[in-house]
Amino acid sequence: MEVKLLESLSQVDAASWNGLAKGAYPFLRHEFLLALEQSGAVSEKSGWLPRHLLVFNAGELCAIMPMYLKYHSRGEYVFDQQWANAYHQHGLDYYPKWLAAIPFTPCQGPRFAVKPGVNADETLVLLLATVKQLALQYGVSSWHCLFPDPQQLALLQNAQLSIREGVQFQWFNKGYGHFDDFLQTLSASKRKMVKRERRKVIGQGVQLQKIQGKDISEGQWQVFFQFYALTYLKKGSQPYLNLAFFRQIAETMPGQLLLVFALKDGSPVGAALSFIGEDTLYGRYWGCYEEYDSLHFEACYYQGIDYCIEHGLAKFDSGAQGEHKIARGFEPVTTYSAHWIQDGRFAEAIADFLRRERLEVQTYKAEAATYLPFKKCGAD
Repeated sequence: MEVKLLESLSQVDAASWNGLAKGAYPFLRHEFLLALEQSGAVSEKSGWLPRHLLVFNAGELCAIMPMYLKYHSRGEYVFDQQWANAYHQHGLDYYPKWLAAIPFTPCQGPRFAVKPGVNADETLVLLLATVKQLALQYGVSSWHCLFPDPQQLALLQNAQLSIREGVQFQWFNKGYGHFDDFLQTLSASKRKMVKRERRKVIGQGVQLQKIQGKDISEGQWQVFFQFYALTYLKKGSQPYLNLAFFRQIAETMPGQLLLVFALKDGSPVGAALSFIGEDTLYGRYWGCYEEYDSLHFEACYYQGIDYCIEHGLAKFDSGAQGEHKIARGFEPVTTYSAHWIQDGRFAEAIADFLRRERLEVQTYKAEAATYLPFKKCGAD
């Protein structure tokens, strides 16, 4: 078994990479990760240096792990700035660090892929051994794996890594045939709330249009990007992605893109872009010129729920944060990250912090679940 470190996805054949990244999880696909690199969203300038690990057996590719050398913690959605501050206070460097993650994407999924018949546990041990060896060469303090799926979490736990927990809110399709079937599972007050919000959008003269990736025009991509960029600019920050990125994925993976346009008098006033997985819809980007009452809920949540029901998708992963999702039927779920800290003193301190934080996260998740809008057994 031989491990190679590549500085770009362009150095590996797309078919070979995607042959291991089986399934329809869109963010591990060669097309998505390559677009991040070729558009410049992931680069030395942005502080994301691609350093992907590939495992070969007798010259045949048998495992992949996208990885990055990071000089900051932006765009990760698992916040470790306090750890970096602790290093700084002790006169040590926390950056650079290794990151096994999908840039700017807080969606659970596989973080490495192994060829069928190859032992996943042994392969992960080999990858981690390489990570630790290269840490000395690159002056790296640590390795972090963000948002692995539950199957890979077990492998990471077996590797004796420190595990961190978080909470997101996701919607689950319980065999609904129509949006009204979902509404019938809600308490009377929340059912009325959802109906009222949907009526408000219509009452403001706003219509919603779903467009599959292959049918999105160049002009529509330009308008969408303006909406997306405004979301960041309104907060005084710069967007992580650029129009070149969206143009490239529109060409290379259109079948996994869904754009929702909000139109008033025929002109776009807002837009939401989602990615389509094998059994999951991933809500990712939203923006608007001006605020319309309840439009965010309609474009980002209710249209996605409609799509999941219509196409038989099991889950709607609408991204990080958003406690307002609870009242609209999005349930709290646990997310995970795994961490290796090279310095034993900091490793012990961080492990202790994670144990204490885990209790707080679990308490928060349990409390959040008490606010779910579903009818109690026997109630209206």
